[in-house]
Amino acid sequence: MASLQELVDYCDTRTRRAAFKDAPGAFNGLQVANDGRVTKVGAIVDSGVAPFRKAVAAGVDFLVAHHGMFWDMPRPITGPVYGRVSTLVLGNCALYSCHLPLDAHPEIGNNALLARQLGLAPDEPFLVRDGEPVGWVAAWADTRAALRSRLESLYARVVPVECGPERPGKVAFCSGSGNSAIPGMLAVGVTTLVTGELREEWFNVAQESGLNVYLCGHYATETHGVRALAAELAEKFGLPWEFIATENPL
Repeated sequence: MASLQELVDYCDTRTRRAAFKDAPGAFNGLQVANDGRVTKVGAIVDSGVAPFRKAVAAGVDFLVAHHGMFWDMPRPITGPVYGRVSTLVLGNCALYSCHLPLDAHPEIGNNALLARQLGLAPDEPFLVRDGEPVGWVAAWADTRAALRSRLESLYARVVPVECGPERPGKVAFCSGSGNSAIPGMLAVGVTTLVTGELREEWFNVAQESGLNVYLCGHYATETHGVRALAAELAEKFGLPWEFIATENPL
C-alpha cells in the first residue's frame, strides 16, 4: 500500500507536468481523489464510464489516464458526467490525467516509445511548444516499405499515404492527432510521419509536399505512455498494475 499523495508527487515530477502549457481544459494532474491510499494502479487512454467501471471492478484505486475528464467543463454533474464522477467516487478510485507531458516525455512518452518499438533512437526534438518538444524524430536507414511493414506488424490498422521518398532518412513521431504535425515536419525538413489520425485535407498537402504519412490510430498510438507510467509506479511502490483496454477502433 502507498499513499495517494506519494503517487501524485511522483507522477508530477516524473512527467514534468508543470513545464507544459496544455490544451484548455486538459487539467493535467490529479482530477479525482480517493481515500488517500493506493493498492493497485491502472492505466487507460480515455476517461469514460465504461473504462472507469472496468477499473473499479479490477480493484484499481489509482487510475492514470491520457485523456482526462474535463475537456469541455464546466458542465453540470448530470447524465454521463455524473456517471463518470460517481463511478470513481463510489469505487474509491483516484484519477490522474496526463496529456501533453506524457506525449512528450523522452523516456516514457508516447512519441519516444513509438520510435523505440521500431528499434529507433528518438534524439531530435519535434513540435516544440513553449520551449518543450512534444514529438520526436529518429533516423530511419531502411525503405518506407520496410517501415510500413513493421508498423503493420504492430498495429491492427495502418493507413499509408506514400507520396514521399522511398528512403525517408528520418521519421517524425506524433501520437494521437497529427493535424499540427504536418506544418511542423515541413518546417524541419522531415518527409515521413508516424501518427494516429489526420483530417482529410492533409492528403492533398502530402501529395503536394512529397510526404509519407502512416496513420496507426489515435487510441492505439496513445496506449504506450500510460502503460509505461503505470508500470513504473507499480515497480517503485511495490503495487500491482493493469492496463484497462477498451474496444476503441479510432
